[in-house]
Amino acid sequence: MAERENQLDSTILGMLIVRNNHRPMSVQEIEREIGKNTIDSLSRLYSGGLIHRLDGFVWATRAAVMADEIST
Repeated sequence: MAERENQLDSTILGMLIVRNNHRPMSVQEIEREIGKNTIDSLSRLYSGGLIHRLDGFVWATRAAVMADEIST
């Protein structure tokens, strides 16, 4: 169960951290692309300080983007 949750969190964060395109995405857009409910995953990412949320939109924090750049 935890492995599936981690995989979903990683997939969503990867969608939000696309090189040269750090744009907000709607929660509905993410759910359409993934094909499942993402509320729990988005809550975990938000609690971890990896995404911002506002009015049905989410985007990666600067810290998440910088961590991704450092690790690649």
